[in-house]
Amino acid sequence: MVVLYIDMIIIMIVIIIAGGSGTRLWPLSTPGYPKHLLRVNGSKSSLLQFTYERAKRLTDKIYVVSEVGHIAHVKEQLKDLPDSAFIVEPERRGTANCIVAALAYIGKHHDKDEPIASIHADHYIRDNKGFQHTFTIAAQTTSKEKRIVLVGVEPDYPATGFGYIKKGELLSEEPYVYNVDSFKEKPGYESAVAYYKSGEYLWNCGYFVGSFNTFTSSMKNYAPKLYNNYQLLEKATPETYQKTYVNFENEAIDYALIEKVPSLLVTPASFDWMDLGSYGDLHKAVGSDLNGNHIHGDVEIEDVENAFIQNFEDKPLAVIGLDNVAVINTEEGILVTRKDLAQKVGDIAKRVAARKDK
Repeated sequence: MVVLYIDMIIIMIVIIIAGGSGTRLWPLSTPGYPKHLLRVNGSKSSLLQFTYERAKRLTDKIYVVSEVGHIAHVKEQLKDLPDSAFIVEPERRGTANCIVAALAYIGKHHDKDEPIASIHADHYIRDNKGFQHTFTIAAQTTSKEKRIVLVGVEPDYPATGFGYIKKGELLSEEPYVYNVDSFKEKPGYESAVAYYKSGEYLWNCGYFVGSFNTFTSSMKNYAPKLYNNYQLLEKATPETYQKTYVNFENEAIDYALIEKVPSLLVTPASFDWMDLGSYGDLHKAVGSDLNGNHIHGDVEIEDVENAFIQNFEDKPLAVIGLDNVAVINTEEGILVTRKDLAQKVGDIAKRVAARKDK
């Protein structure tokens, strides 16, 4: 399929969600320095900085939502943004309340019919022009239809770690925009294979576009508890804001709102996308030598294949006779794992953090 890119910048707002617990890529990332702050693929820029550069292709009205424990690092990496561009969570309360906090601010400072795109700071994307094209389509569509428009990614393998969006009837063939038929949770392998083979599903990457009025009316109709949170923040004073926010329940925006709205639209992404949720994902992003190995730092290997090995300490690191592993050595700790065990890495990271807190 030939893609005709749309290069024009339309009037819109971008919210960058820069949260995260820093567990799945421990010990590279930590609760105090999560994944979006990391530099990958030998780059001088972090995932957050790359996300910001993509957002600038869409607009100069960019807001970053981050929790108080990370905000100093976030501001350090985005020095050209004013303080008014940062919306600070007093404590982590999930992506639903990140969006609510952003809407409470945006509603007071912008046109309420202007498209707002919500994107994540920790995703790995190379095709910036395709990203601009897709979000321009989504913004134009939401302005016309007054409906929330999701951006879904065409699967390139039967992933079990992502949720899926089932495409419904076409709304428009030029550009391709579909009604959303349904959502599927992270599937088992057999279901993932069926979704992948059918061509009817997209990965749900958590990107969506809608105006302030569209979001708030959707909350009012389908997520009244979330709408109440919005009203409380909209009325909060600087003195009451923190107490108000920390009393909210920790909720993901998908479950709290998006999957409850019956009239959603979705457009397929015209760009590459990786979540970098495991060392296997990170290995794909940074590339390999002829033996499938990625090596960084003072490392010696023998009979090693398909390994991701990084040493950030002064002592040499040696790996012998292993395959499909990640070996990471930082001042935070040492990890040796199969690359595909992302959930177990996260569990270990939480246990390490709990020990430190004692």
